[in-house]
Amino acid sequence: MVNRYLTVKELPESERPYEKCERYGAAALSDAELLAVILRTGTKSQRVIDLAVNILNYSTAYPGLKGLNYLTLKELTQIKGVGRVKAIELLCLTEITRRMSKQLRQDSLRLITPQSVADYYMQDMRHLTREIVKLLMLDSKNRLIKDIIVSEGTINTSLVPIREIYVNAVKYEAVNIILLHNHPSGDPSPSAEDIRITKRLWEAGNLMGILLMDHIIIGDNRYISLREQGLF
Repeated sequence: MVNRYLTVKELPESERPYEKCERYGAAALSDAELLAVILRTGTKSQRVIDLAVNILNYSTAYPGLKGLNYLTLKELTQIKGVGRVKAIELLCLTEITRRMSKQLRQDSLRLITPQSVADYYMQDMRHLTREIVKLLMLDSKNRLIKDIIVSEGTINTSLVPIREIYVNAVKYEAVNIILLHNHPSGDPSPSAEDIRITKRLWEAGNLMGILLMDHIIIGDNRYISLREQGLF
């Protein structure tokens, strides 16, 4: 018997997301229906809509669309019905949504307040499973010149190269800088090491005439500004 994939077109008419989208718009589709359109085909024993539901329910910690942000290529291919190509398509889909979210805010971007910084970087950093440290370099009007990753650590720790931070700040002629890093645990509360490094950066910046405006820690849809906390 030849294996045959069940496509979206083979669903009952009332369950066909293409037709539903055409009639009522994409907003009328459920999360599973939207995902089914991306997947296009199921397997010989599984309808595409059921495959979409299985993917959305795969992560017990983060069910639903949110879970796609955490799934790796290896994990996706462990789901029955998801091969290498489908897994790569899903990874690319989540990356597109991150970039769209970021670009929609880019035109009016002014990194003046901790809230504006957190809003801009939250979707990029809240789902990371490793701790990274970003340096944001700003001009005199607090417009972003460039952001770079200066350190990437394990889930528990990350080394912050203070010398490299100020070498880059001078290279890009930054007037102000902001340090930004994530806590993979989702809790943005600063550690003693976070506070110690911030104070050292503040002191070094004062000597060089480059202002450390803030050190912001990103959690899961939460953030903490060390400046607002009065920690430097």
